[in-house]
Amino acid sequence: MKLLGLLIHTFFFLVLSKPVIAKPDWSENATLSLGETREDIYGFGSELPEVKREGYIHALKWPVDVTGLLIPYEPLKFFLEEEKNNPLRRFIERAAEATLGFKDMDSMYAWLGLNQYPDNNLVNSVFQIPYPTQGRKPDFRMGASLLRAPHSPKSTGMTFSCATCHSGTFMGRSIMGLTNKRPRANEFFVMAKKYIPLVPSGFFRLATKASHEEKEMFKRTKENLKWVGSVSPQVLGLDTSLPHVALSLHKRQDDPYATKRWSRAVGRRSPHKLESFVADSKPMPWWNLKYKTRWLSDGSIVAGNPILTNFLWNEIGRGTDLRELEKWMQENEDAIEKLTAAAFATKAPHWLDFFPESSVNIDLAKQGEVVYNQSCKKCHGRYEKRWSYPMADLEPLRVQTQTARVFYHEKTPVKNVGTDPQRWMATESFASNLNKLQISKWMKTTVVPQKGYVPPPLEGIFLRYPYMHNNSIPNLCALMMKPSERPDFFVQGPSRNSEDYDRECLGYPVGEKIPKEWLKDRDAFFDATKPGLRNSGHSKMFYDENGRSKMSEGEKKALREYLKLL
Repeated sequence: MKLLGLLIHTFFFLVLSKPVIAKPDWSENATLSLGETREDIYGFGSELPEVKREGYIHALKWPVDVTGLLIPYEPLKFFLEEEKNNPLRRFIERAAEATLGFKDMDSMYAWLGLNQYPDNNLVNSVFQIPYPTQGRKPDFRMGASLLRAPHSPKSTGMTFSCATCHSGTFMGRSIMGLTNKRPRANEFFVMAKKYIPLVPSGFFRLATKASHEEKEMFKRTKENLKWVGSVSPQVLGLDTSLPHVALSLHKRQDDPYATKRWSRAVGRRSPHKLESFVADSKPMPWWNLKYKTRWLSDGSIVAGNPILTNFLWNEIGRGTDLRELEKWMQENEDAIEKLTAAAFATKAPHWLDFFPESSVNIDLAKQGEVVYNQSCKKCHGRYEKRWSYPMADLEPLRVQTQTARVFYHEKTPVKNVGTDPQRWMATESFASNLNKLQISKWMKTTVVPQKGYVPPPLEGIFLRYPYMHNNSIPNLCALMMKPSERPDFFVQGPSRNSEDYDRECLGYPVGEKIPKEWLKDRDAFFDATKPGLRNSGHSKMFYDENGRSKMSEGEKKALREYLKLL
């Protein structure tokens, strides 16, 4: 009896000592008290660091194994690396009327804009990125995801994960949660849509030495591509997920599960507005999530878990059966919670993680704080700096310049400040179709078109360039100019070293400062005169109605010094 009592006591101790998982408020009425965050959104407490690590692995290795598009990995590798005169390569190059630029898997990853895994997995660091391959550094890049699907349990397929767009590089360092400035994932879908249907499955098997199961995986992918609507971004660095999802949904039946019918995919359909209407935008950084109650750059997701919504939108864009997806979601609540927890717990790097203390003028930054609070905090929130604490000047500079608390909005606002409207206008074209899906109702996700964009929290703003939802402003000096004087041309180059970054203006170098090597990459040329890419708006805080500046150049410089330390 004593043993039984001990076992019962131990059982209840273990159960009761585990943290109670909170139920986040994903409703349209959700609010946050000023100064409150949802960094530990499920209340994991001391377990959060481990949960975050596991969640990052789900973000690096796409967990949805019922996904509609999987490329057989070993045949792809053989195709690219083993035999340069492969008949399939010759067939595709003839069809494309161009030579494939990929000589191996890594050059394909580089073209896609996938970032390198760091050599060291820095535990409990803002730069911690776990390896999804049992602790060893993968031979593929962040965003490339290898998995086994229920439809092909013995074969490895490749797809793309959250890290494709939500991991970036700054000064040569990979950062989880930073927007990828140079992804080509959307373009990859365009290529797949164009060329894969031309390749007979039997020819694919013979030309790549694929197994029967790998051939069936290729065949399934080719079939699902019929329900994929793809759009090329206007320029490298932008994302076309919104029209991609809208056009893919347009290819399906108008029923609660958007059933895939052959006649709908290949038959005559009414044209969709987003086939030609530019609605490019950039993904948002993860470390902003903890402060917000609605999602996307336009705040149009007013209810629902944004990570769960991301799964739905991604899989609509991959031709996935929504009944299979709903079943997967219901059976994988643990993976969804961990990935959500990781995204919300992501922290922004600090200026001094990259630059020496000599690059900080703390007195100027304090002057900039005054300017900011007079002109910007109403929309972007207030930031309590540790330099305002008693005896702060006795602390190291890194401690003084830290942000102690962020006072954002109780409910995430949407403002129309005259920036290019096409992204928010595009949401009207498919919101109702998304909302009436049975899976959306089960997820409690609601999309409501807005008129404007969310003025985001500004943590880590120094590495979130180019600015605005459409990347139309290269740096903060340009942002503080009159719209008519902002540069219409710049290049979205890589961030490898100090020459790639303008420290004074916090962003891309422009004009004669553009590295000559960047000019070879025409895909990265940004033309702000194009519809959807305009650099208008966001100027009333800097200029009055008569075009007179409200700030001196010294005040603008002080403001930038403050902003880089958020």
